[in-house]
Amino acid sequence: MFVSITLPTAAFAQTLNMINGDVTQNIVLSDLRTISDTTFTLYDPYKGRDVIMQGITFRSFLIDQFGDVPPALHFIAWDDYEVTLEGWDDPNWYLITTEDGDPLTIRTRGPVRLVERDYNKRGNRDVENLRDFNDWIWMIRSIEAKW
Repeated sequence: MFVSITLPTAAFAQTLNMINGDVTQNIVLSDLRTISDTTFTLYDPYKGRDVIMQGITFRSFLIDQFGDVPPALHFIAWDDYEVTLEGWDDPNWYLITTEDGDPLTIRTRGPVRLVERDYNKRGNRDVENLRDFNDWIWMIRSIEAKW
C-alpha cells in the first residue's frame, strides 16, 4: 500500500530561484549558506535588538549570477508578495542566510532575506518607524533580472 502525504509548498523552501529571461537557475540554500562569507551585528528594528547576521554582498551575488547588476529586480516571496525595485548596484545590501547562528527558515522570515547593512548611510532611519524599512525583503523565493 502506498500512502501519499501532501505538505505545504513552503515546507520545501530549499532553493532560491534566479531568473534571467527564459533561464531559471535553482540555487540550493545550503550552497548559498556556504558562500555567505560576511558576518556582522545589526540592530534589527523588527526584533528590537541586535542580531548577528551572516550573508553575502548582494551586488557581488548578482554579478556572479547575471554577469552584471540588472537595472531592476523582481522579487517573489514565499507568502506570494511581489515587488520590482531598482538601484541594487550598492555594496551596502546583503543577502542574509543565517541569523544568530541559525539558518533562516520561513518562520524566521527566510530562508533568504535582503537587508541594508548600514541603514543610516543615506539618511537617518528611525528604528521606531518600521515603515522606514519597507525596502527590506523577507522570505525570498525568487529573484528575476529585469533588463
